[in-house]
Amino acid sequence: MMTALFELLAEQNPTGANLKALAGKLIPPPGPDALEPEALAVLARLEAVLERDIKPSVADIDALGRYPDAALACLKPTGLFHAAVPKALGGPGLGHRFSLEAQLRIATVDSSVAQLFKVHDELLREIFCYCPDFQRERLAQLVLQHDAVIGLAVAEAGKTAESPMRTTLTPTADGGFICSGEKIYTTGAAGADHIATWGIDPSRTDPDNPIAGMQLVLIPRGTPGVRIHRDWDVLGQRATDSGTTSFDSVQCPPEWVASVPGRAPLLQSSLRYQAGFAAILTGIGIGALTAASDFVRTRSRPWPAAGVEHAAEDRMVQRQAGELGADLAAAYCAVMATASLLDAFEHTPADRGALALPISVAKSVAHRASLRACSEIHGLMGTRSVSRRLDFDRWWRNARTLSLHDPVEYKHLELGRHLLTGWDPEPGVYQ
Repeated sequence: MMTALFELLAEQNPTGANLKALAGKLIPPPGPDALEPEALAVLARLEAVLERDIKPSVADIDALGRYPDAALACLKPTGLFHAAVPKALGGPGLGHRFSLEAQLRIATVDSSVAQLFKVHDELLREIFCYCPDFQRERLAQLVLQHDAVIGLAVAEAGKTAESPMRTTLTPTADGGFICSGEKIYTTGAAGADHIATWGIDPSRTDPDNPIAGMQLVLIPRGTPGVRIHRDWDVLGQRATDSGTTSFDSVQCPPEWVASVPGRAPLLQSSLRYQAGFAAILTGIGIGALTAASDFVRTRSRPWPAAGVEHAAEDRMVQRQAGELGADLAAAYCAVMATASLLDAFEHTPADRGALALPISVAKSVAHRASLRACSEIHGLMGTRSVSRRLDFDRWWRNARTLSLHDPVEYKHLELGRHLLTGWDPEPGVYQ
């Protein structure tokens, strides 16, 4: 499936064909302790499922633009969705290196599926930190024994991305809530077993503290009053089905309560999101370049002035492919360097800026490398590659869509402000 462009890492850590495209001779292999044996086993199973079960149907699912139920069902037996459950609760407790590797590798095949896993994995890592004690055991059981997948409903159609939340979670006498409101960009909700839904508890609002009344509940998708609108109609990331979800007086019993006031949000939450986006963008770029390399070797015609028999022997094509590969290799290194920082911060919170700034670097590098690779692969392949039936535009559509989650120029601003003044990013939704 993948080219021989990156082989050394695969030899050092042979967990499947996709890994050959991640590093090889352009990136040093991870040290012996970078990934636990259990993590390597899950990644090996993941690679097999991606190649055998998911890759053949990616174009069809993208065209349909709806939640990839079959792909998620194929991934469940790999143990992928159990990874974030802590060891103390019976799970594998795999770290951020595993999470980012998995997100990136999935994205080399299907970036929509990668984002669905991203949401589930990140939510688990958060909820286990700020939920009521009883919910920890319950959530672990839902995931480990029932293979539950978690989706997200937090964003709303306010004036800005940080406008006051209007979805309400009104307390009931039994300790539960009644949820009413409408969410946009509800990634994962369309097919999730449970929807992690944020709202405002009106009894806890504080004009001096906008997050004081924030409350999270885990709502089973089929609960009366929950409506999945199926209105996701976008350029890329189509199979995330991240459209509108509305809640009409949804009864949320106490066992669905998933946050304790004052425990959320976590200082590293927004930073983890950014690291994940960088991983998926890098994976998209690697997938695009790998697909293009295969096409050049097997389908492209050499340019007459090149004086060669095969397009893959064209020195100009080789030079351009090498430059794209170098950019993606740099992005891979930048992304994976953040994993150990995230794990260390969660064990011993220290200097948040020392975590935030490297993640901004990774987001910046991944953004440029991915968009450039997805755009310029057509220059490698030639006119034949723009046939709609080949679906090569999918790579760019997905990268462009995902890159818009928050403006990368603000990451550059954060970095430049730090370099020139010593300022560190303050905790926020996007920094």
